[in-house]
This record gives sequence, C-alpha cells and structure tokens, in this order.
Amino acid sequence: MSSGVTESLLGRVLDGRYRVQSHIADGGMASVYLALDTRLDRDVALKVLRADLAQDEAFVTRFRREARSAARLSHPNVVAVFDQGEDDGLMFLAMEYVPGQTLREVMRAEGPLTPRAALDILAPVLQALGAAHRAGIIHRDVKPENVILREDDGTVKVADFGLARAVSAHTVTSQTGVLLGTVAYLSPEQVERGIADARSDVYAAGLILFEMLTGTKAFTGDTPIHIAYQHVHGSIPAPSSRVPSVPQELDSLVALATSRDPDQRPSDAADFLTQVRASRAMLTPAELDRRPEGPASLAGGASTVAVERTSALPVGADGAESTEQVDDGAAPARRRVPPVALPIDHTPTVPPGAELAPRRRGALEGRVVGDDGRRGGLPWRWIAIALAVLVVAGLSLWWFLAGPGSPTVVPRTTNLAYAKAATALERAHLTPKREDQFDESVPKGVVMSTDPGAGTEVSRGTDVTVTVSRGPERYAVPDVAGKSKAEATDQIAAAKLAVGSTTEAFSETVAPGLVISVDPKAGTELKRGADVALVVSKGRQPIAVTDWTGKPADQAVNDLTGKGLQVDATQQEFSTDVAKGSVISQTPAGGTLYRGDSVKLVVSKGPEMVPVPDVQGKQEAEAEKILTDAGFKVQKDRFMGGVFGTVRSQSPAGGGKAPKGSVVTLVIV
Repeated sequence: MSSGVTESLLGRVLDGRYRVQSHIADGGMASVYLALDTRLDRDVALKVLRADLAQDEAFVTRFRREARSAARLSHPNVVAVFDQGEDDGLMFLAMEYVPGQTLREVMRAEGPLTPRAALDILAPVLQALGAAHRAGIIHRDVKPENVILREDDGTVKVADFGLARAVSAHTVTSQTGVLLGTVAYLSPEQVERGIADARSDVYAAGLILFEMLTGTKAFTGDTPIHIAYQHVHGSIPAPSSRVPSVPQELDSLVALATSRDPDQRPSDAADFLTQVRASRAMLTPAELDRRPEGPASLAGGASTVAVERTSALPVGADGAESTEQVDDGAAPARRRVPPVALPIDHTPTVPPGAELAPRRRGALEGRVVGDDGRRGGLPWRWIAIALAVLVVAGLSLWWFLAGPGSPTVVPRTTNLAYAKAATALERAHLTPKREDQFDESVPKGVVMSTDPGAGTEVSRGTDVTVTVSRGPERYAVPDVAGKSKAEATDQIAAAKLAVGSTTEAFSETVAPGLVISVDPKAGTELKRGADVALVVSKGRQPIAVTDWTGKPADQAVNDLTGKGLQVDATQQEFSTDVAKGSVISQTPAGGTLYRGDSVKLVVSKGPEMVPVPDVQGKQEAEAEKILTDAGFKVQKDRFMGGVFGTVRSQSPAGGGKAPKGSVVTLVIV
C-alpha cells in the first residue's frame, strides 16, 4: 500500500469496532496496524489486505474459509485470530497483538544460538504446530518471520495458521518480493507437486532449527527457482558443517526432519517434538550451553536473546517483515525491550561429576572417653547413626540424580527395526522387553509402539515393552487330503482357519468319505478365520455300459474309452451275418463298470470268401457233395423234371469266389 493509503487509515474505525492507532509494517500481501478493539477495550493487530486481493472473489472465499479454520485453533503458543471482516472494500483480520521480537530479528541480532536456546524456542513452536495438526490444520508457511517471542515473558507464539493456503495462489511470482523469503522453507513436495501436509511443516521446523544453530539459512540463492531447486535435488547440510560445536545428536535431528522423502520424516509436529526431547536428554549441560564456534558464529553476538529493537507484531503468510518502527502518533520512537526470558523445555539431565557437598568438619564428631562413650561428646552409637544417615542420603542422591534411579526419556523408536530400537533404548539406560504382534500394515520386525510411550520421563533401568510387528497374521492351509471330513475340520480349526463349503466328487483313488482336495490349495497363507473349501470323495464313478453288438466297432471304441474304460477290439472273426467292421460280440454287453475296467469286442471281418467248385455236367448227387464240402449251401432248380439228374448250369459259376456258407443254385435237367 502507498504511504497515502497508510496514512488515510490512521484514526479510522473499521467495521464500526477497530480504531486504527498506528502503522506497524507493510508486506507484499498486507499492511499491519495497531488498533484498539473498542468493544472489548483491548489492543489488536489489524492486518489489512491489499485492495486488489480483496476484489478477487475466489481469493476472498478461500480467505474467509481459512480464517474461520484458524480462528478455531486455540493454544498458548498460537497467535489467536479474533475476527475477520470487511469495511468499504478493505478485507482485514483482527489478531492477537504480541509485542516482542520475531525469531528472524533475534537471529539477526544474535547470530547462531546455543543448543539450549534453540531447543527452548523450537519446543513451543512444535507444540503450536502439533495442536494445529491434531485439528487438521496445516500451516504451510513455517518460517522465523512467523515465530514471535513476547517481550514480557518470552512466550513463543506462531502466527498465520492456515492463512498461507489462502494466499498461496498469489505468491507464485517474485514481483511481490515475498517468495524469496518463503521458498527457503518450502518442502520438496510443495515445490514439485504443490501439496503440503503435517510433514511439510516438520520440514520447515527442521530448517528453522538449522538456522538457529548456525545463524545461516540452509540454502541461499539469487532467485527463488535456484533455492527451490536445491530443496528438491539437494540434501540439507549438517549444522556442524558450519558450526563445528553443534552436537551430532542435533545434526541427526535436523537430518530426520528435513529428509527429502516425507515418509522418512516424523509424521507430525508432536512426533518430531518427542524426538527433540529424546535427543535433548542425550546432551550434557556443557553441550547444551556451549557457545557456537566457527565462521557462522560471527554473524551476531552472544546467544543471550536480548537485543534492542522495535516492537513487533505477527506479520503475514506473505513473509513480510517489519521495516518500520512503532508509530505512536508522533515521531517514531525506539524503546528498549528487556531481555527475553526463554520458555524452558525441561528435560532432566544430570551434571557430570556431580558430588555431594562435603560435610562440615566436626559437625557430628564426638570424643570417646571411657567405656560408656560419654564424657565430653556424643555416644558412638549416635555418630554411627548419623554416618549411616549421611551414607543413605548420599546413596539416595546418587541413585536419583546419577544412578539407576535418575530420570531419562523414552526415545522414539517407532518404525525402526527392533535391533536399532533396542540399541536406542539401551543408550537411554532403559531395558527393552520385546513383544511380537501381528499387524497388517507394519512390516515384520519393525517397532509399532512402546510402553511407556516415546517422550515419557522414567527412571533409568525401567523396562520398556517394545511391541514389534510379526507382519500380517497369516496361517498356512494344512494338507488334509486323504483325511476324513472330521479330521480335516479339526486340523483346519487348529490352523486358526475355518471350513467353508463342502462338495462331493467321484474319485478313482480316494475312498468314499475322505478329502480329495482343498481350496485354496495346501500351503497357501490366509488371514485368521478365512474359509477353506473341502472336496470329499464319493468313491469311484459308476459307468453304464452300452451294448454295441452289430454296430460299428470304431464308434463303440470311442464311446467306451471316452467313459474311461479300457477297450480290447483286437479280436476279429469272419461273419456272414455281421457287416465287416461291426461288433460281432461284446463282453460285458451291459451293466455297470468303473473307470479303468475292461470291455472286450469281437469285430467282424465280414464273410469268408472261398473258391466256388465247377460242378456243371456232373450228376446231381456228386455236385451237391462237392459244394457242401466246399462250405456252400445247395439249392436245386429242376428243368423239365430233371429226369436225367445232370447239372446243366450253376450260380454263381464255378472258378470264382463266394462267401463261405452262401447258396449255390444248380439247374438240374
């Protein structure tokens, strides 16, 4: 907005409620003002959007929806959204007024922070993000400009929840001057696919931790595209590569949160906070309070988080930073902000080498004179009691501060292989106790949960039950072929499966009443209680035998073999009654057989052809004898009474062949 527009709002009452008192900052998407809520008599931060955005109907609809979602989020570490309204074309948000410093200003003044200071700031940031994630709200624009440290008590506040989504369509160009600041904290999936979930906020939180530890951004570049390219194709460097004094545990913490693969990051901010606390518990006080060393530490002063600056308000999802000082209506006035008292994320640690304070010499000393132990001093027994008390007290202090009874935090071990989880628990001075359970989604051998859960503070030596996945619960179908149905049912039930449908089928090899097969086949892995179908034998299949006598032998063979019978059709005989190639006889000729049984066929070769004797001119009796001896039948036809008894002609004629047993007709004269 122009300075003219800025000045025109001063003193104006928006929506009949908010009196604009002073201008605080301008950004690419909005200007921020200090205003008085005249209804509730309280200061609020009034964010007035650019006029061109307020005229975009699609933007206005999304802006209102996201503002309502953010207003439902209530958490001590979240900058509250009180109201959203419109006045004469001006779209605005009324938010909690938080006088203090943005994390960007703290780092600009201080340079890299100590691990303790960085973790003390990160913990409430993750608590705020965790509350949002549980409510289904994704921030999408987590960055130091949206983290504010309140000046009076150091409370950490996170601003602009849900609002980044409303303005995302308007931040894709660099002409507003805001993308360069935002893209430094965009996750690879936001750059590549334009999508974001809770793990995207975790990625940005990991980058903020990197920046607090090193005083520098992980990736820098001249253009947003150059920075975005590094997020997609590069790996976040270890903080210790820039500040060598950063502990390895914090290098691992940053690497975990900023993995390019979202599935390799903590699932949400609460999950990341658990890992942060577990890592913090592994650091000694000396490591937590070690001043940053290396070139990056020269960027600012000591990590006291107390600087002189102008008061700050939550800025926008557009990434705008305050470039103006507080205007109280007259000349801008600078005022000293007292040192910020950081909120401490208490994680019990034991100072190495802690010892009991030495006893004051002579406090319990006594003189021993005489047998009764009195005379000028305490009796020996009281000295002994006092010494015993001191020993017990000392042992108790050692036990609870440095010994087995001292506190530790259960580390995050979910989604780790059991061996790695056990190592992490043992490093935290805990005793892993493994329990295996089936799970349909978690791979075999991977930790599903612990009891006590990750982040829980317990005494050293505590048993931690580690529930490990056995993989999907599957049971092999038993081999019950040849068993009775009752036996098969028992074996299937013992395998934690159930008998499904039962059907019957003929079997040439399995006796009646026994199981032929199962479906699915034996050895198949099934879920608990899955059905297994049984096929039970009805015994051998009876086959009705058809009588093929007098019918073609080839048809008989095809029919009988098709029914599973063995057919012997090798025997052939001459027949004057049955045509050649047809069945003369069949054994058995009917009834019932079973598969594999035999049927014997006698096949006709047709009539036997024999030479016809020539008996023409012979006497009747002689001719008849010759023909009958040759196997023919004789039929006589007498001409003129056949008084001479001589064969005049024969049919068929002699010299040829005719079927044996056929008739030869003689003409007798």
